[in-house]
Amino acid sequence: MQFTNTSQTRTPLLDALRDCAKKPHAAFYAPGHKRGVGIPQPLAELLGSAVFRADLPELPQLDNLFAPEGAILEAQQLAAEAFGAEHTWFLVNGSTCGVMAAILATCGAGDKIILPRNVHQSAIAGLILSGAIPIFVNPEYDPVLDIAHSITPDSVADALKQHPDAKAVMMVYPTYYGVCGDVGAIATLAHQHNIPLLVDEAHGPHFAFHPNLPPSALSCGADLAVQSTHKILGAMTQSAMLHVQGTKVDIDRVSKALQLLQSTSPSYLLLASLDAARQQIALHGEQLLTRTLQLAATAKAKISQIPGLAVLEPVAATPGFVNLDITRLTVTVSGLGLTGFDADEILAQHGVIAELPSLQHLTFIISLGNTQVDIDNLVQAFITLSKEYQPAIKPKINKKLENIINSNIYSNIALISPREAFFSASETLSVEKSCTHISAELVCPYPPGIPVLMPGEVITPEAIDYLQQILALGGSITGCSDPSLKTLKVVRQ
Repeated sequence: MQFTNTSQTRTPLLDALRDCAKKPHAAFYAPGHKRGVGIPQPLAELLGSAVFRADLPELPQLDNLFAPEGAILEAQQLAAEAFGAEHTWFLVNGSTCGVMAAILATCGAGDKIILPRNVHQSAIAGLILSGAIPIFVNPEYDPVLDIAHSITPDSVADALKQHPDAKAVMMVYPTYYGVCGDVGAIATLAHQHNIPLLVDEAHGPHFAFHPNLPPSALSCGADLAVQSTHKILGAMTQSAMLHVQGTKVDIDRVSKALQLLQSTSPSYLLLASLDAARQQIALHGEQLLTRTLQLAATAKAKISQIPGLAVLEPVAATPGFVNLDITRLTVTVSGLGLTGFDADEILAQHGVIAELPSLQHLTFIISLGNTQVDIDNLVQAFITLSKEYQPAIKPKINKKLENIINSNIYSNIALISPREAFFSASETLSVEKSCTHISAELVCPYPPGIPVLMPGEVITPEAIDYLQQILALGGSITGCSDPSLKTLKVVRQ
């Protein structure tokens, strides 16, 4: 999507903040540093003082995030136009609060929501806050690459058939690896049941702005999409957007949910960065992304020729994998006899930092901020790595990892809701004694990034065995209070 009209050239919120920052006045309002005068010296040395003159509160000229009538309202309307939405909200608590708001806006206590097992932990937080009951659908899984893809229309159709009273469907699009599922088909299924499709599109805010990228979730029929503008575009960390179209999502409930979840003292630096990032991508997106795609193509072509390495490529007719964001680079390093964690540490010594290391891979985000020098450094680091670690026999991966979806590691036996488990009294038990108890924690192994245990589910010996094998193979466990997995928190019986 490329805009030629003059409306997208405007930056109403950025302009208002600039005017306030430049206007001399005596500040008798928060924040306490008073436009940078009182900032600590080490902070001034790191960031300079100019940015703090724009670190302002909700002054009359700057509008109110929760009841916008001026600059914020105009900026959000411009964003809605640019991203193809009917309504857009700026988020200063990241996509995390957007995903939670999406669930709160569509589900109440006891309502069912269909969602993928590899959903972000923010969705679990949304379940806890709303009291909604999850109906989990396993994503498609590549046992060779050890990567979870998307849920499929068939699996969603089965879930809807078994649970016709579900209030919403949620999916992740794209995955962390850039893999895209069939949003259009899943949206059609949801709409046939007169319920909305909610999309965690955190890693896809750029899709609407270049024809060689996957289509945006909204353009495929999604009713609500949450995007991390800071992850891929030019906004500051923690800034995101929530977009809605159509009538299946109540916009008043979205606004009320965001009032519960967002700070009452929002950072105008973050809000203004969203306004500026929208202008940049709307006016120059195709040009900037063409260059980004060229850099990504160069990196993929060169790295795929390095002995012992492989690059994730689109696979024809693969369930849960209908498209790939080619600005997301996933390199398989297990052919060098290394884990992704080992390779990550080695590359860091060469000044190259990945976004996500996993058991067999390293994943890199290539965006409009990267340069040819970055790509050259990345390629050279991999050349050096390949020379130091000659191609080896691929490390033997435990069979349980190769059969993750078909195995019985997932309990899927929820005796109580995530909300009830979260608010119940808990106790800490040794991992050996935790079996048959109800988990009070989210336990998610990387790889493959699919939660094995959810709050409210029964802990099984198979789940414990699998998690311990992940650790033994060099993976990590997140979400639980003891990442070493010596103990687990369970609901007190």
